[in-house]
Amino acid sequence: MLYLNANTIKEIGFNWEQLTAVIKDAVVQLHANDYSQPIKPYLRFGDPKNRIIAMPAYIGGENPWAGIKWIASFPDNIYKDKLRANSVTILNEHDSGIPRCIINTATISAIRTAAVSGLMVQEFIKERNTDRKLVVGINGFGPIGQMHLRMITSILGNDIEKVLINDLNRIDKSAIDHDIADKVIIVSGWEESYQDADIFITCTVSDAPYINISPKKGSLQLNVSLRDYTVDMKDFMDIVVVDNWEEVCRQNTDIENMHLQKGLLESDTYSIAEIVNKGILDKRETSDVVMFNPMGMAIFDIAVGGYYYREALNKNMGFPLPD
Repeated sequence: MLYLNANTIKEIGFNWEQLTAVIKDAVVQLHANDYSQPIKPYLRFGDPKNRIIAMPAYIGGENPWAGIKWIASFPDNIYKDKLRANSVTILNEHDSGIPRCIINTATISAIRTAAVSGLMVQEFIKERNTDRKLVVGINGFGPIGQMHLRMITSILGNDIEKVLINDLNRIDKSAIDHDIADKVIIVSGWEESYQDADIFITCTVSDAPYINISPKKGSLQLNVSLRDYTVDMKDFMDIVVVDNWEEVCRQNTDIENMHLQKGLLESDTYSIAEIVNKGILDKRETSDVVMFNPMGMAIFDIAVGGYYYREALNKNMGFPLPD
C-alpha cells in the first residue's frame, strides 16, 4: 500500500489541464451510469455545525477505482490555528477490493473542488466569442479560495482582466502566485468582488445567506460554499446547475432553501453530466446567468485520488506501507 500526504501532493503539483480532464472523464462515466455512489451520511456530535462525512464511491472508465473519503469539517478550527477540513481517502482496486493507497490530506478535497469548478469554467467559456477580458471575483480566501485562484489563473490565463478578492480575515498575500499578483485587487467587501464579476466564486464558511444583489448579466456564479445566496436570488438565475440534486438539496444549502421557499424543483435544474455531455451552455443566451451548486461528489474525489496515485507511482513518490 502507498501512503501519500500533503507534501507528496504538493510535490506532484497541480496540473489543471490534467485535473479537469480527470473530472470530465468522471462526468462521462456518470452520464453513462458507470459508477456507484450512495448518499453520503453526516456524522454530527457536539456543536451542530461540525460534521464528519463518509463519501464512498466507485467510478468506472479506463481508470476504475473504488474507495472512500472520510472528511471532517469543523468551521471554528480556523480560530484555533487548525485546519477547518481534515480528510483521509482510501483507494481500493475495483476488481479485488484490495486497498492500494491512503491519501492523508484535505488538499485532495480542495483540488477536487477547484477542478470541478474548472470544468464548469471551461464549459462556460467554450463558445465565448469576444476579445473582452474577464473579471473574476472570489469571496473567501482560505485554502479553497486559494486553490480556486490557482485553477482560474491556469485555465483563463491572459483572458483575465483582474481578480477581486475579499475575505473577512486578513488576506495572506504570499498565497497569491507571482504570475497573477499584478491583476489581483483586494477589496473590502463581498459586494465589490461580486457586482462586476463575470465569474464569481464563493469560498466562505458562511452558515447564513447574505448575497442579496442581482448578479452581473451573463455571469457564472460558482456557489462553491453553498450557503451564501438568499432565496430570492433564485429569480435572477437563468440556468441552475447541480452536481447531484439528491445530495445538494439538503443540509440547509441554498438549493434546499430555494426548493422549500421558492419552489425550485429538480426539473428546473441541470446536472453537471447534462452540461458536459449535452452541451447545454452552448445554447444559452449571452445575458443568461449560470449558477453552479456543487455539493461534492465522491466519484470526483476517488477519480482525483486515482490520478495522484498514478502520478506518485510514475514519479516514484510516496511512502510504501507494509500489509
